Amino acid sequence: MASLDTRTVASLLREYAQRTALRGGNPYRAKAHSRAADNLAALAIPLDVLVAEDRLTEIPGVGEAIGDIITKLHKTGTHPSLEKLRKGILEGVLEMLAVPGLRTEKVLRLYRDLGIASLTELEAAAKDDRIKKAKGLGAALQTKILQNLAIAKREEDRLHLHRAAALLAHAKDSIRKSQPELKRVTIAGEFRRGCELVGDLAIVAEAPKMDKRSKASAADGLQIRLSDRKHFGATLLFATGSAAHIEQLQALAAEKGMRLEADGLHKGRTLVAGDESEIYRALGLPFIDPELREGRSEVELALKGKLPKLVTDNDLRGILHCHTDASDGT
Repeated sequence: MASLDTRTVASLLREYAQRTALRGGNPYRAKAHSRAADNLAALAIPLDVLVAEDRLTEIPGVGEAIGDIITKLHKTGTHPSLEKLRKGILEGVLEMLAVPGLRTEKVLRLYRDLGIASLTELEAAAKDDRIKKAKGLGAALQTKILQNLAIAKREEDRLHLHRAAALLAHAKDSIRKSQPELKRVTIAGEFRRGCELVGDLAIVAEAPKMDKRSKASAADGLQIRLSDRKHFGATLLFATGSAAHIEQLQALAAEKGMRLEADGLHKGRTLVAGDESEIYRALGLPFIDPELREGRSEVELALKGKLPKLVTDNDLRGILHCHTDASDGT
């Protein structure tokens, strides 16, 4: 069979970790496999290259043992230990681990004591008050499940900001080592916009030479966009997004008789601006910080000179942590 791509191998390794935890295996080993799966998702080098050159241990959190598992998953699509772990635990049970606050031991109780084997069954049981009546589970857990099921569905295939930060930092380091000719390696996408949940791992870099084949590449979960020096800012603008923000800028450009495209701002055949800040200036706008680029009237506010100021570290005076009666507060 053909070798599996990075995303598929990462998914299988994550399944391996989850099933290990559900079977009551070493929790630290399960977490190590899970972290390695996350790091696989941000590879800047094709997995088949790392496997062929015996370089898997360059991936953070991947030692010889996990490297052997990744190699077998990549080449065969499975692993003997994974096949053993699959016996007795249904696929839907794994899905329940995505619900925030629902730990492994609780998932097992729900499965073994109440026969709940999917998110759909979990939601139905919570709404029918079956969970709060079960010994060792209770009303508090049922309330938490109902609150967090929507979060689990919304967060599917998305990373919390701190996890995305770690993966993208590794990706940048990997790109600089494997492709030293690239300059201005810059993180873009939802992470640059400061989104709490990050679904697109994106990086923009300046390449010394460009051709049609080198404008964009993807290592499964990581997208790398290349640009020359002249158009770098425009490439970064589009790679950062959001789509709604870009559409608003394009509408404004059209009103002014110009076209905003992925390679810059044009008027007829003339490139008016290719740098990010120059594009905003040419459109009659102040520079709009990435964190504001969500298509929520920021362009209109910028035209009126009413953009809000971002909170910075210097604004912080303390940290307040509290719980409400929506969970365990009083």
